[in-house]
Amino acid sequence: MAGVSVALAALVFSLSCLGSGTGATVGGPDGDTIFLSVNVSRVLKVVSERFLSVAIDASLLAEEKFMYLLSSQKLRTLAKALTPGFLRFGGTKQDFMVFSPHTRSNAALRPDGNAAQRLKKEWAEQEVLLQKEEIQGHYSKVRFSEHAVDLLYSFANCSGFDLIFGLNALLRTKNNSWDSRNAETLLNYCESQNYSMSWELGNEPNSFEKKADVRVDGYQLGQDFLHLRNILKNSKLYHTTGLYGPDVSQPKNHRKDLLQGFLETAAKAIDACTWHHYYVNGREASMEDFLSPKVLDTLTTKITKVLQTVTLASPGKKVWLGETSSAYGGGATGLSDTFVAGFMWLDKLGLAAKLGIDVVVRQVLIGSGTYHMVDANLDPLPDYWLSILYKRLVGPEVLDADGLTNSGVPGRKLRVYLHCTNKKSPNVRKGAVTLFALNLSKKKMEIIMPSRLNRSSVEAFVLEAGKTTGLVQLNGAVLKMVNDSTLPPLHGITLPPGQSLKLPGRAFAFYVLRDASVPVCW
Repeated sequence: MAGVSVALAALVFSLSCLGSGTGATVGGPDGDTIFLSVNVSRVLKVVSERFLSVAIDASLLAEEKFMYLLSSQKLRTLAKALTPGFLRFGGTKQDFMVFSPHTRSNAALRPDGNAAQRLKKEWAEQEVLLQKEEIQGHYSKVRFSEHAVDLLYSFANCSGFDLIFGLNALLRTKNNSWDSRNAETLLNYCESQNYSMSWELGNEPNSFEKKADVRVDGYQLGQDFLHLRNILKNSKLYHTTGLYGPDVSQPKNHRKDLLQGFLETAAKAIDACTWHHYYVNGREASMEDFLSPKVLDTLTTKITKVLQTVTLASPGKKVWLGETSSAYGGGATGLSDTFVAGFMWLDKLGLAAKLGIDVVVRQVLIGSGTYHMVDANLDPLPDYWLSILYKRLVGPEVLDADGLTNSGVPGRKLRVYLHCTNKKSPNVRKGAVTLFALNLSKKKMEIIMPSRLNRSSVEAFVLEAGKTTGLVQLNGAVLKMVNDSTLPPLHGITLPPGQSLKLPGRAFAFYVLRDASVPVCW
């Protein structure tokens, strides 16, 4: 019966045939039981193998010495586990960065011993200053040397990332076109070092007027990108390299017009159209926002609008979430770096893939703000562990799945997504699928599997908040690095065929159905 969409009536009948030995119960009016409905006859979408990618915020260059954090063995161990992926170096600060060769200061000399610990402490202090700068909206110019570029490229290359470098678009001529001279100096240096990388130009050009009293419309921005593409075409190393943009904020009035004007002018210059998304204002967000189905659902509207705009202007052009996290303004203090942020992050991954976004770039692996994946001590935060499991268990092929209540409507408090299992996952079997689910409710939820899938054993990876803020438990065990070079084993718990899946309140999980034998996943 592979490939048949499972109707609710069939699911209920399937449940009655399982008997009481499954531990399943029919859900009452409180909606604590969800029936999984699937159609595995076809693949809905196929996203990039680099779908989950990450960013390093350009604020790390506030002082060049902080780039030495990228030499940390611990950080490189954490980064390597997130590959394959793109590593975007950019953000607000990129449009205030100027490449200044031969300006390396003694302060940027490699730290060792106690100096490395002191550098992490100084970075924690620097983050506070950068956050104040973000709130005030006044940004200081930053100069960086070729040594900073070397450190960044070494980190990306040794970790296995494909580097995307964001160029400063606020270097303008008198007629308000992009002044490319500084970028060309940087490009020439990178080419002399044989640094393989891709490029962006500008970050959130819709806010240039607010940040720097410079207004750039879509047509002019498009001309700037065409100019950059011509520069790249004349390079021996970069003539076929990736160029991504325009990195606008989510669609709204002027931003939408800017995106449309840009695409009408320069769609042919870019390899993917990038835009940014955050759910809420970090300075106003509450825990309820992070757990609200209504808030999570707003992403569908935003993605749909962008896809419509891109399809009209440039049919077939790939669309990326080029920068994204939970809350703008640097994140929500006490929320964006805790377990609860995972609900926004995992739902975004599921929804973006289902709707056809090709790549999602997480803001940030390391950088200022509170939405980072590793803290100032370079220890992994909850969203990091969630991302590792996603990378290991979820493949690029998206399947159709919904969680239905007794009345046959989609459940609001339990959200489900289904993919083919990552074929590089350890001990993966042909045709395996991975279900991931989020329980926004405080109550335990039960997922009743359809007959098409309930004959498979299940490997369950259930993530819950640790007793201490910043910690996360996998199947009841707290996740911590073994040492700076070693991640802990991430093992699931095997459940026998025919059982319903029970997901604790305020938790999320990955379920690998190893024996699903879905033909489109072979």
